[in-house]
Amino acid sequence: MSSLFPLGWEHYLAGGLLLGVGMSLLFVSTGLIGGMSTVFSTVWSFFSSAPYFQQERFVSTRNWRLIYAAGIILGALLWLILLGQPFVTEVPYWRLAAGGFIAGFGARLSNGCTAGHGICGMASLQPASILAVFTFLATAMATAHLVKAFL
Repeated sequence: MSSLFPLGWEHYLAGGLLLGVGMSLLFVSTGLIGGMSTVFSTVWSFFSSAPYFQQERFVSTRNWRLIYAAGIILGALLWLILLGQPFVTEVPYWRLAAGGFIAGFGARLSNGCTAGHGICGMASLQPASILAVFTFLATAMATAHLVKAFL
């Protein structure tokens, strides 16, 4: 177990429980799915007059989606303040940026992200979400093996 989780597993469990409870509260109280990929389109609805970004589903949910995204950023800041140590990685910034771009593009392409499909969609037994999560996992495993083979 320690080889899989060299820093322990408890914080992963705590994070997963917090995500699950938070997204469950959002869904139960509003019927809305708390995925992050729609935040991207919602933000663009402020800046672009293109019909896609001006859809009612983006324009009408701007406020709570931006508050939702701000909560994630503030949560990271709170972590930094309380623990006094930032998240540290040896991955170069350009790889982090490329990975973020690819993940964001994939989330828009699949009409949802791992949070929306993986937590809310699978919990409500949505066939499209189950297929999306299997696709996410298969792609991640294949990518990890390719990167390992070439590095």
